[in-house]
Amino acid sequence: MTTFAHTEIFDPGRVDALLRSAPAFDRGRFAEVLDKAGRLEGLTQEEIAFLLRVDTPEDRQALAAVAIRVKEAIYGPRLVLFAPLYTSSHCTNECLYCGFRSRSNTPRRRLSLDEVRRETEAIIAMGHKRVLMVAGEDPLLTARDLADQMAAIYSVTTPKGNIRRVNVNCAPLDIDSFRLLKEVGIGTSQCFQETYHPETYQKMHPKGPKSDMGNRLHVFDRCIRAGIDDFGMGVLFGLYDHRFEVLALMEHIAWLEREFGIGPHTISIPRLEPAEGTDVYETTPWKVSDGDLIKVTAILRLAVPYTGIILSTRESAALRRELLRVGVSQMSAASITNPGGYAEGEGTVPQFAVQDHRSLDEVIREVCQDSYIPSFCTGCYRKGRTGGKFQEMAKHQHIDTFCSLNAVATLQEYLEDYASEETRAVAERRLGEFIERQADPEMRRRMQDWRARIKKGERDIPY
Repeated sequence: MTTFAHTEIFDPGRVDALLRSAPAFDRGRFAEVLDKAGRLEGLTQEEIAFLLRVDTPEDRQALAAVAIRVKEAIYGPRLVLFAPLYTSSHCTNECLYCGFRSRSNTPRRRLSLDEVRRETEAIIAMGHKRVLMVAGEDPLLTARDLADQMAAIYSVTTPKGNIRRVNVNCAPLDIDSFRLLKEVGIGTSQCFQETYHPETYQKMHPKGPKSDMGNRLHVFDRCIRAGIDDFGMGVLFGLYDHRFEVLALMEHIAWLEREFGIGPHTISIPRLEPAEGTDVYETTPWKVSDGDLIKVTAILRLAVPYTGIILSTRESAALRRELLRVGVSQMSAASITNPGGYAEGEGTVPQFAVQDHRSLDEVIREVCQDSYIPSFCTGCYRKGRTGGKFQEMAKHQHIDTFCSLNAVATLQEYLEDYASEETRAVAERRLGEFIERQADPEMRRRMQDWRARIKKGERDIPY
């Protein structure tokens, strides 16, 4: 285990000093910062620290209003949906907040490749086309095993579909191991820091490879050097002061942009939830309220406007609706967080408590009623529009052409192959409204053409 006090990535003392020295709230300054953020220019560390002081309901509402405008300007009404696929609940780490930690006596499960394929079939049967493979830090799973699991997911084809993109959440790997996953077709490589506060990190991760904070901090360096330019970051809000976590995360992103010229494709915002055999949720002094999670999400949307923000089913349907408005652009739906749970039911103990138990069909119907366009889009990734290339296109507002058309197409595929009658009726109306509002006549014509082709049986139309 290495000690951690300071690295080139971020300085905990500097983050603490920034929080202490942030100027008192001033309404004139508030207006200036929001005006800048509204122009999609991002935020400095000092501006983020200033916004973290926003406290009154009126000022929080003003902050949220700008975040809503920024999100709409970049993403429009699109909402990407995916499902997690857990391949193992064995773990070599002793993360005190996790139901899968090494010393827990909960039953464990490691899926065989046939079982991975069965889980994939069950996920495809719901209508999903994007999977986040969650492997944890199983001591018996090598990088070759992870690659084989990915290949098993990609190999499943049913009469109605297949998984078109496999993102992976796994332990920090070395460069050669990341290259192996790239060869198999990894989408986004996801790894959460959990907490950037060194003392809290060591307390929460007392045993196992994860106790090496420096190794985890540098995971994206190795990922990028291996040629994977789509990566996802995140912290587990509730382990330490959320204001510190946000600023440290932003320092990490700034360092990656300086060193490699790209930032994260996504940021995840999980919040500490109850888990089997641990009382960290009940005893933490750093619980994040619903209001603070909404504020943090809004600030992240303004700070890194072109980065996707991911939300899990840890949160309730009602709160997820609020978080979608202020910044979330991707979310899981109908999630099962234990290995084998899709094909076989509940089975072993889940990693954490799920709050949103809606089916995928219900989620699609309700987000369409809320004027979103649910999307299973994977076209950009398979065409190489990733990493810095994707971010550059997004910053110049060229990516909307691809995303909107693919969102329409993949939603229409879902409606033809999986939707209930009630959901089909709601979503067909929503698609019609969305297409009619397209300012570009050529885009409107192309969307109508693609819908007609999909209704006649075409699938996965290339752009």
